[in-house]
Amino acid sequence: MMEAAILDAVNGGKLAQLAGLAARYADPAFSIAHGGHVRTIAAGHYTVAGLSKHVRLGEFVAHRSATGIHLGEVVRVEPDVVYVCPIEPGEPIGIGDTVIRKGAFRVSPDDSWCGRTINSLGEPIDGKGPITKGLSPRSIANTAPPSMTRSRVEKGFKTGVRAIDIFSPLCLGQRLGIFAGSGVGKSTLLSMLARADAFDKVVIALVGERGREVREFIEDTLGDNMAKSIAVVATSDESPMLRKMAPLVAITIAEHFRDQGDNVLFIADSVTRFAHAIREVAVASGEPPIARGYPASVFTELPRLLERAGPGVEGAGTITAIISILVDGDNHNDPIADSTRGILDGHIVLDRSLAEEGRYPPINPLASISRLARKAWTEDQEKLVSRLKSLVHRYEETRDLRLIGGYRAGSDPDLDMAIKQVPVIYEVLKQTPGEKPALDAYTDLANALRAAAGQPNPPSAMARR
Repeated sequence: MMEAAILDAVNGGKLAQLAGLAARYADPAFSIAHGGHVRTIAAGHYTVAGLSKHVRLGEFVAHRSATGIHLGEVVRVEPDVVYVCPIEPGEPIGIGDTVIRKGAFRVSPDDSWCGRTINSLGEPIDGKGPITKGLSPRSIANTAPPSMTRSRVEKGFKTGVRAIDIFSPLCLGQRLGIFAGSGVGKSTLLSMLARADAFDKVVIALVGERGREVREFIEDTLGDNMAKSIAVVATSDESPMLRKMAPLVAITIAEHFRDQGDNVLFIADSVTRFAHAIREVAVASGEPPIARGYPASVFTELPRLLERAGPGVEGAGTITAIISILVDGDNHNDPIADSTRGILDGHIVLDRSLAEEGRYPPINPLASISRLARKAWTEDQEKLVSRLKSLVHRYEETRDLRLIGGYRAGSDPDLDMAIKQVPVIYEVLKQTPGEKPALDAYTDLANALRAAAGQPNPPSAMARR
């Protein structure tokens, strides 16, 4: 058919028509596609015969049914059949249905996506109309830049959360984990961090979230910051494939802006639900579990996702990643938490006992670590924080002794100081989501300590002028 059309165009002297045909058939959408047919159907996956020699693991296929075309991902390849996990739940699949190879799943980010909310397939779900596709499609299975080509992490920034800015300061391009059990306040802390002014763009992946919380997070928490933000949403009732794809699509969008030179904040809530989605897909395809029900592919996919964040190549921007990790049963050594902690550049630990005391955010300053804190601290600040941690540790380790009346004032000068100052420090660290971000956490702490000691605060810089 193609040869006949070309011959007619040449004989008729229609060079414009010939050029149009050449452009059309050069488009991959019109090229020959390899196909097969559905052989077996099971819960969570189906098998396809006739594609084993033409597809690769992780590629996408299109299943044609009476209700339309539906995507699926190849999760296992055998000599005679391939195993496919459908993207959409409840997809009608019949024996003998046609399945066509599509290749890697790609998204085409564009600057006009800012302010929009999309799903894991890159489709808008905010009711604001269609989105414009960019000129450079990107595979969601990209890899991180080579380590020796990436720029160094050097510059600190203020999050506006006093407990973090003092004890665990962050740098542009850092990857930080927020570790906590369910209901302790991970999402609330993420919402406070999303308001930081240090970033040009914010990309948020909401994975397995409760449906009612999506609009609250976007409309109430982000507010005006939504103008520079993109949200990728896969709620808890969606298929494991969509929940698995959401952070991959989000990090791909973040890479687009980073390569343009922007400093991007990437937030994922939560990576644990991403791991659960991978587990569901892997178990459905027959992969055996190796650690508390998690198959090996979970521990392969986690570093692939997290390593894509960070600084770009020299001259590009950065992706600062802040992700939440749900620790099952408040066990901070469960497989996902333990594996993720070793990949990240620091971790913030939320303590349930602190939340029960009414201290929000319930950040444990002694258990939280930023591996790049020295790049954000000055020399004096580092000495000050070391002293503050010493006082907090002294205060906490003698709590039982003081409660039973076994301590006498004056016998330990350091403990006397801790008893006077640590409650003031705890009060300064309290912060609600409704408060404005702290401009200078150290000044707030110094003023509070002076007030507790009965000393007047020094005049502000504006007053001295």
